[in-house]
Amino acid sequence: MRVACDDLTEQLATVASDDGALDRGARRHVDGCLRCQADLVQHRRVLRALRSLRTEVLEPSPGLVTEVLAHIEEGSERHAIRSLLTGRRAAYIGGLAAATAAAGAAGAIVLATRTKGRRLPLAG
Repeated sequence: MRVACDDLTEQLATVASDDGALDRGARRHVDGCLRCQADLVQHRRVLRALRSLRTEVLEPSPGLVTEVLAHIEEGSERHAIRSLLTGRRAAYIGGLAAATAAAGAAGAIVLATRTKGRRLPLAG
């Protein structure tokens, strides 16, 4: 059975630390395929780098925590201002709608009072 590189992609990631986990056909394919060999080497490099990070301790530079907190605060202030403006925009639109409705109702009342004394001719 012929093994394709795409069939081995996930297997190579999981077996990067243990060569014995590949079956005979997959092992034979990797031995003859430069692409799969390169993928396996790359996975092993990533594993080595991750293992070395376990023991490495990084000290933050002085003032980093203060700078991060300042950025967070600045972002939250912008969000609060944006929320206020959005809320006011909705209030302005609601006020305009109410004013338009009130103006329309007032116009209807004026029209009704003007025509109350007169009879309008019927069409037809």
